[in-house]
Amino acid sequence: SSGINAEWSLRPGDWSLREGYIWAEDKEHCEEYGRMLQADPTKVSARAKKRGLPQLGTLGAGNHYAEIQVVDEIYNKQAARKMGIDEPGQVCVMIHCGSRGLGHQVATDALVEMERAMKRDDIKVNDRQLACARINSQEGQNYLKAMAAAANYAWVNRSSMTFLCRQAFAKIFDSTPDDLDMHMIYDVSHNIAKIEQHLVDGRPKTLMMHRKGATRAFPPNHPLIPVDYQLTGQPVLIGGTMGTCSYVLTGTEKGMSRTFGTTCHGAGRARSRANSRRNFNYQEVLDRLKEKGIEIRVASPKLVMEEAPNSYKDVTDVVNTCHGAGISQKCIKLRPIAVIKG
Repeated sequence: SSGINAEWSLRPGDWSLREGYIWAEDKEHCEEYGRMLQADPTKVSARAKKRGLPQLGTLGAGNHYAEIQVVDEIYNKQAARKMGIDEPGQVCVMIHCGSRGLGHQVATDALVEMERAMKRDDIKVNDRQLACARINSQEGQNYLKAMAAAANYAWVNRSSMTFLCRQAFAKIFDSTPDDLDMHMIYDVSHNIAKIEQHLVDGRPKTLMMHRKGATRAFPPNHPLIPVDYQLTGQPVLIGGTMGTCSYVLTGTEKGMSRTFGTTCHGAGRARSRANSRRNFNYQEVLDRLKEKGIEIRVASPKLVMEEAPNSYKDVTDVVNTCHGAGISQKCIKLRPIAVIKG
């Protein structure tokens, strides 16, 4: 039943693989192999599960999207070849989404608990919008187990859309996903907290790494990245905006020492959503995309204005900064030809 499915999707198992939604090799190309073992579905509220159930296999709003993209430039042929990218003009699909209403509710529930814990433990933060709890407190552990369950839901959500995407391409081209070579390059998180080992002052230390709007970017030869990418470093997906390019980067040793193996997630907003709605015209944004040869399917006009390319910083500038700083290296540039916004 769907209720059981919702519960299974939170567990640290291989639900998508058992149900036939992913290929066995997809798991290898996922951060954490597509499951966080400390997940505990009993720490996820009934309201969160209720919100998440009907949303499994959907994009959601905001900056989430599915894009059909074309390889525009290849900067590192060897690394690109390891990812299955041989030449400009190849078609890829990039899916950007997360744990939907379930993850949002997990965070909302935790905020209430953490605010109580902050009063009890006399924890002061420098911004009223921040909340936290000690890692080993009951509240801290409850959150980490629920967040891990939400991360598992997000992986199942993306794998469900990967399945639907493969099916759609196979139907249109009267072929099979296998014959179309629709293998997965990588699946990486960008809002997650995890316990990791890092060198601090030359000594290994256990840290709680919290990447918020940031992406893990582990270097070559790291034990936690797939065999396929041991020589290249972990692929890093940097999504652009509706009318701009996206990038695939690779992790570096310098990033490991400078930023605990972390790089940017995207361009970052230049305008607030309200500012974008006031300043951009729905039809003008669509016309500009059409001029660039980009097809778009979108749920609401409001979303088009909020996510207009000019709402964001220049993704190329951001990527060049990361590349120049050496915390990740440019590998592939992709340009969109079709955009779907939830």
